[in-house]
Amino acid sequence: MEKFTPIIAIIGALIISSAIILLIGEDPIQVYKMMFGLAIGNRDGWGNVLFRATPLIFTGLAVAFAFQCGLFNIGAEGQVYVGSFLAAFIGFSFTNFPAIILIPLTIIASAMGGALWATLPGILKAKKGIHEVIITIMMNWIAASFTFYLVLIYKAPPTEAMKAANMPQMIPQTSEIALSARLPRIATLLTKLNISFPSHNPLNVSFFIALIAAFAIYYLLWKTTLGYEIRAVGFNRTAAEYAGINVSKNIILAMMISGALAGLVGTNEVMGYKFRWRQEIFINLGFNGIAVALLGKNHPLGVVLAAILFGTLSYGGALVNIYTAGKIPRELIMVIQAVIVILVVVSDEIIKRILLRRKSIQ
Repeated sequence: MEKFTPIIAIIGALIISSAIILLIGEDPIQVYKMMFGLAIGNRDGWGNVLFRATPLIFTGLAVAFAFQCGLFNIGAEGQVYVGSFLAAFIGFSFTNFPAIILIPLTIIASAMGGALWATLPGILKAKKGIHEVIITIMMNWIAASFTFYLVLIYKAPPTEAMKAANMPQMIPQTSEIALSARLPRIATLLTKLNISFPSHNPLNVSFFIALIAAFAIYYLLWKTTLGYEIRAVGFNRTAAEYAGINVSKNIILAMMISGALAGLVGTNEVMGYKFRWRQEIFINLGFNGIAVALLGKNHPLGVVLAAILFGTLSYGGALVNIYTAGKIPRELIMVIQAVIVILVVVSDEIIKRILLRRKSIQ
């Protein structure tokens, strides 16, 4: 019964959003047709949807993995900042390295940055019992300010046009990463196979890295001893300790792996899209990952599907806003996403109470 809560939540969110669309004076059916038709009706649409879904897969997996250990990693946002900045730093610092070395090195750097930023909350939780939510929220603010400060140190120089006009570099951003640190776009790979795909589409190889990460997390959690221990700690920490499982070690390790997954957002945004670090690219990716994890029931496959749904809503909503000349605001998509999450949580609670009543009657 609990398996159907995401579907119930999605349907409920669409119904509630339909009421809002009616209040605006538009036809909900036509709006939804336009939204989903434009988003997934052609190859370019699918490419943009999967591109937007990629960072949400990483952050959704990060939150879901921590949940499996009974932890609420609300610090994915900060881990995204640090991991992606470290990826950019490696990418523009070692410009003489060949791609076969620099691409793996940059990917590892993005994961390591996120993992290191998640280590302190893990240690404080494991050793001192300090709630991870408090620490990770504070570390989000530190990460945002710290990376912004680093960008001012390593910011890109003004362009020739700016120099000619005696204008400073106004946008805080790093220099571009080396060509040998960039991930190829799917359009480039498909062209070599004589398959047509829009050349301007931003979808890149990081989408497949995200899918590999999802499979790796599934295998780790459900097919290995370490995964069993992590889930045991999440299910009942006291029982796991009595069973001889090192609870502290698993908490710290779970937070580090969770942070590494969040840090891998840098592969999509830095290595495959903008080729530099700009703070506004990453805003809310970590927090949206919480919604994706909840909708995906903290399962890797569910996270992938939820991320694709959110990517569809995000891209489709942006196009609807353009095609309706702003009559349908982009904020409506945020409303739909929020209502979906609320309904998932409420549905779960209602189902739990129904099951408890049935057990008590029996």
